[in-house]
Amino acid sequence: MKNQSIKDILPLIEKPSRYLGNEKNSVKKDIESISLHIALAFPDLYEIGMSHFGLQILYHILNEQVHVAAERVYAPGSDLAAYIKSAGISLSSLETGTPLSGFDIIGFSLLYEMNYTNVLMMLDLAGIPFYASDRDVSHPIIIAGGPCTVNPEPVADFFDAMVIGDGESVVVEMARTWMAWKNSGGRDKISLLKDWAKIEGVYIPSFFQPVYDGPDFKEIQPKFNDYQRVRRAIVADLNQAKFPDSPVVAYGRPIHDRLRLEVARGCTRGCRFCQAGMIYRPVRERSVENLMDLTVKSIAATGYDDISLLSLSTGDYGCLSTLMQGLFHCYSSENIALSFPSFRAGTLSPEIMSLVKQVRKTGFTIAPEAGSEHLRAVINKNISEQEVFDTVSSAFELGWKLIKFYFMIGLPTETEEDRYAIVDLVKRIRQKLKSEGHRPNINVSIGTFIPKPHVPFQWSLQISLAESKEIIFDLKRQLKMPGVEFKWQKPELSLLEGLWARGDRRLSRLLEIAYCKGCCFDGWSDRFDYPLWEAAIHEAGIDINYYTTRLRSADEPLPWDHIDTGISKEFLISEYENALTGTPLSDCRFGDCQGCGVCDFDKIKPVYVAPNFTPDFTLDKTFASFSGGGAGSGVRHPLPSQEMRIEIFYSKTGPAKFFGHLEMVNIFTRAIRRAGMKIKFTQGFHPKPKISFHNPLPVGMESEEESFYITLRESADCEEIVLSVNNQLPEGLLVTGCRNIPANKRPKLSERAVYRVTVIEEEFEDQKITAFNDASEWIVIRTTKKGRKKQINLKDIILSIQLLGPTKLRIQLKMMEGLSVRPADVIRSVFQLSDEVILRAEIIKEKQKDTLVC
Repeated sequence: MKNQSIKDILPLIEKPSRYLGNEKNSVKKDIESISLHIALAFPDLYEIGMSHFGLQILYHILNEQVHVAAERVYAPGSDLAAYIKSAGISLSSLETGTPLSGFDIIGFSLLYEMNYTNVLMMLDLAGIPFYASDRDVSHPIIIAGGPCTVNPEPVADFFDAMVIGDGESVVVEMARTWMAWKNSGGRDKISLLKDWAKIEGVYIPSFFQPVYDGPDFKEIQPKFNDYQRVRRAIVADLNQAKFPDSPVVAYGRPIHDRLRLEVARGCTRGCRFCQAGMIYRPVRERSVENLMDLTVKSIAATGYDDISLLSLSTGDYGCLSTLMQGLFHCYSSENIALSFPSFRAGTLSPEIMSLVKQVRKTGFTIAPEAGSEHLRAVINKNISEQEVFDTVSSAFELGWKLIKFYFMIGLPTETEEDRYAIVDLVKRIRQKLKSEGHRPNINVSIGTFIPKPHVPFQWSLQISLAESKEIIFDLKRQLKMPGVEFKWQKPELSLLEGLWARGDRRLSRLLEIAYCKGCCFDGWSDRFDYPLWEAAIHEAGIDINYYTTRLRSADEPLPWDHIDTGISKEFLISEYENALTGTPLSDCRFGDCQGCGVCDFDKIKPVYVAPNFTPDFTLDKTFASFSGGGAGSGVRHPLPSQEMRIEIFYSKTGPAKFFGHLEMVNIFTRAIRRAGMKIKFTQGFHPKPKISFHNPLPVGMESEEESFYITLRESADCEEIVLSVNNQLPEGLLVTGCRNIPANKRPKLSERAVYRVTVIEEEFEDQKITAFNDASEWIVIRTTKKGRKKQINLKDIILSIQLLGPTKLRIQLKMMEGLSVRPADVIRSVFQLSDEVILRAEIIKEKQKDTLVC
C-alpha cells in the first residue's frame, strides 16, 4: 500500500493501543500555532516508558508553555519496526503522527545503559543520521537527559546537547533559548549550542575533545576557557517545582499502572555502590500539604485506584505516618489502595506498622546487598542482621506472604565467607519463619556488582564473566530448597552494563556496529544476544577488560571528570578508603554533615518535613475537588443514597477498536470514577469494581452497540450518567444510553449477531458463498488454550452470508454458549483470504435488540 502511516499498520501488530496517542490527559496542540515542536523520546517499549514519571514531568512542564508542543514517542515493538522499514515510512509521534525528522528537538531519556542501541534504532527508523557531526540545521537537534548522562561519554558523539541533573527548569530555559535563536534566523547551530552551554546543567559534547595515550584515556580537553566543567542542575525545593496533577493515563498494562507520588528526591544513607544515592543529593522532601493537594487533583483527573509513594527510601520520609493517615482517611472508603515499592529494613516503626496493615500487599522487598555484617560495613549498608530478621517477621505478621531479597556478588573486599553468609542468612530466615508458624516464601535475586561513575566504588574492578557465573551457580546450588526461589541477572548483561557505565567515546563505533548487527532491546532477556555483542566488540577492537575488570588508581583520569555532580572527588576518595577498612559513615539526616560537597547551605541544602506536623484532614476539605469529578464534569447531585444496578450501552468505533477487553474494563472504570460516580466493589482484601461485559469483542472489531453492567453505591440520573461519562472517554467510545436493571430481572441476550465486513485490495467470490451453502457440513479445526484440537461445524453457526458488493459482506452468526466463532474465522475458512487481508478488514458488529425477562 502506498503512502502508508503507522496508523495504517496498527491492525497488523501486537498491542496496537500503545501507538494511539489519545490517552486521557494527553496533549495535542495545533502545530501551526506553536513555535517549538519537541519530541520526548523514550528508548524502550510504551509499557516501560509510561511507567517512568520523569518523562511525564517534562511533558507536563513543556506543554504548559504556550508556544511549545511536546509529544511522545517510544521505541516501537519489533513487529512495528519491521513494518516501518519494509513500508519505507518514518517513526512518528503519538499525538499528531508527526515524523520524528519533522521535529525541532528530539529529547531522549537515558535511564539504562542497555537501551543505547534502541536510541540508534529510533533514529534509524526516522531517517536521522546517528552522529551529531553528520547533522546540520535541517535535522532536529538531538538532546538527552537522565541518570546515564552523569557519564555522557560513551554516547556523547550522538547528541548535540545533554542535560545533567534535574531537568524541570533546564528544559524550559533550553526551549526559550531555542525560540530566541530561531527568531534571530536560526542558521548557525554553533551559536545555539554556545547559548545552551550558559545554562547550568547543559553539556555540549562537541565543546570537549577526548585525548588518549595509546590504549589509555588521558583527559578530556575543553575547547573554551569559560566552559571547562558542567555542574549538575538541582531543583532546590520540590514544593516549588512543577509536578503533573493530570498525568497521562496509559492504555494497556504499563509496569506501574497507578498514581505515583514522588514524596522525596535524594538519599542520605550513603551506600558506597549506589549511584542514585549520590547523584540525586541532597534529600528534598515534599510537604504533606503539597502531596495531598497533588493526590486530590490527580485522582480526580485520572480515576486511578492505587497510589504509590516513590523515593529512593520511602521509609525515611519525615512525615510518612502523617501522610499515610491522611491518604487512608480520605480514600479508604473509595477503595483506593496505597502501595509501596519497598521498605528499608529497620524503618518499620510501631506507628508505621499499624498503618501498613491497611496497605495492599504483594511482595515485600528487602535489599541487604551483602550477606555478612562485615561486607555491609564495607558498602556502608548500615542495617544489622537483627533489623533484617525483625523486618521479615514484621512483614509476615502484617500480612505479606512473599519476601524478596536482593544481594550483590563481586563487591570490593568480598570473600568466599561473605558469599556463604548469603546462604546462611536465607537459611536462618527460612527457619525462623517456619518456627513462627509461617510458610516460607522467599525470592532471592542475585546481581553482579557494577561499578558506576560518581560513587566511592568508581575505581573498583568488576569481576570477570567466568567468576560471576561460577559464583551465581554455586549460590543457586546451595539455595535449592523448598520455599526459596533463586533468580539472577545474566552475568553477560552485567558485564556489558559495566562496559557502558564507565566507557568513553571510543565506544561510539561499537554501539553503531552492534546495532547494525541486530542488537536491540538488550535489556530484555528474550532479545539479548551476547554472541552478537562479542562479534561487535571484536570488530570494533574494544578491550572490554580495560573498562571493567581492572582496578583503577584514585589519580587516574576518568572520562566523566568534567561532569560535576556536586559530590567532591575528595569525599569519594575518603569514602573509598573507609570502605577498605570497613569504617561506616553515619547518615547526615540524623547527625553531622559529612562534607560530601553537594550543599552550599544557601540555595542548595537538605529539605526535610517536620515529623511532628499534623495537618487537618477533613473529608469536606479533601474531597472538595474529588467529588466534582474532574475535567469540569461529573454526577454532582446524586439522588438519595441507594444501590443501583445499571446497563450502559456504548458504541466502539474508529481507534477504539484497538482496545482489548481488559483495557475496556480499565477505561470505563476510570472514566466512571472521573465522572464522580460511586462504584460498588466486591468484598475481600482485593476488592474489584462490580462491572461485567458480555461476550467482549476481539481487538480490531468495531460495534454499533455493546453494553456492560455496573453496580453503583448511589442512584443517579441516566441522562446525566451518559453526559458525564462521555466527557471522560477517548475517541471512538461513545455511551449511547443506560437503563436501570431491577434486581429480579436480567437481560435476555440476542441469539444471533450480525456483522458487516469490508476488505481492502481484495474481493469476495460469490461462488465460494454458493459452495458453502451447498455443503452439508463445513468443518474447521480449533486449537483450545490447553492445546487440544476441536472440530467445529460452521454450518451449525453461520446463519447466512450475504454479498453486499465485491468487497462487502454481511454475516449472521448464531450465538452459542461456550463456543465463540468470529467473522474472521468465517472469512478465513470460506474465502481462504490471507491473515493480513483479514486483519486489515473493517468488521462492524451491527446493533441488535434485546429484552428484559423475569
